[in-house]
Amino acid sequence: MREVAVIRRIGDRLAWYPPGAADGPHWLDNDDERAALSAVIAQRQLTPIFAVPGEDTRLLRLPVAAEERRHLEKSLPYMLEEEIAEDVGALHFARVALDKDEFAVAVCARELMDDYRALLDPFPPVNQWLPEPLLLPWQPGEWCLVLEGERAIVRHGRCEGFAVERDLLPAMLQALAGTGDGPEAVIVYGEQQDADLALLPAELAGRAQWRRGDFYAAMLVAENPEPALNLRQGSFALRLPLDRWWRLWRAAAILFGVAVGVHLLASWADLHQLEEQNLALRGALEKSYRQVIPRGMVPRPEQQLQRQLDELSGGGGGSNFVGLLARVGSVVQANPGSSLVSINYNDKAAEMRLNILAKDYAAVERIRAGFADGGLQAVLENSSASGDQVRARLRVGGRS
Repeated sequence: MREVAVIRRIGDRLAWYPPGAADGPHWLDNDDERAALSAVIAQRQLTPIFAVPGEDTRLLRLPVAAEERRHLEKSLPYMLEEEIAEDVGALHFARVALDKDEFAVAVCARELMDDYRALLDPFPPVNQWLPEPLLLPWQPGEWCLVLEGERAIVRHGRCEGFAVERDLLPAMLQALAGTGDGPEAVIVYGEQQDADLALLPAELAGRAQWRRGDFYAAMLVAENPEPALNLRQGSFALRLPLDRWWRLWRAAAILFGVAVGVHLLASWADLHQLEEQNLALRGALEKSYRQVIPRGMVPRPEQQLQRQLDELSGGGGGSNFVGLLARVGSVVQANPGSSLVSINYNDKAAEMRLNILAKDYAAVERIRAGFADGGLQAVLENSSASGDQVRARLRVGGRS
């Protein structure tokens, strides 16, 4: 990982590793280093990563059924409740899918997450908080150990690892080796070869490859974590810096608000003026109308015009009904022995439904054909025998 700027908390101090940090971590209690890191993040020269201390994070693998994935965010703490001694309400859970049936989970105390956020608050936003062990190199069949001072950092799986005190490392490795076949190789980074290798159990000592180096040296040969188990999830996800944006754009926002207010006020004044003009025009119209018809109600000229247009265009419901009834009646009358039983007229559709009685089915078909010959669209909906006659229901309207 060469295009990253890793930030770590070492003891009670915050440090970072710029590119080529062969001389060890650069401490951020130095003003120059804080300015350098802030510039790197702000200019996006490197991807900033906060390495969450391995002692503060527990890494787990969790099998998940397909039906559980949908509600995993809410149910995850309770699925792990039996494996964790602490109150799940005081813990933060982050997850990432390893495949469709398994997730990697990182567990960290909420109080510690708040502490990390306070530590990083003076710097531009750091989007990735990754568990420290997962920044070490790993490939199937290998474990990686970094020994620095009185602590040890171990990565033994794709999303598995831990950090412990140096004195506890032999017992932890012994227990870990007893859970499976063990690795084919153990890569150890440290400063004193004999003392470092002496910490390995006998069954692992023969597979050890010791290399001189520290956490940064190991990290240089590691690939970017994939998938990335980022602890900045849920309530600790990165939020938009609304307060900072407001401070930057407050003056512009106030000016914009004033401009919008002035525009709305001017629009209201124009609308008020137009309403007064409209009232004046209606008053003049009424005055002219009264000169011709001094008494009675003053009708709306718009409605009068619309009624006249409807009458001229034949758009009125009465005119359509009468005309359609005349055409239907002439066809039925032209077939002796046939009669109209009932009529149901639909004004909107400009069509009517007829119930007729005819001598036989052939007469019904002649009536339907007569409607079609007369320029109407006729649909026979049903017909049935009624004594010596035939009862039929037709839907008749103008051609579309």
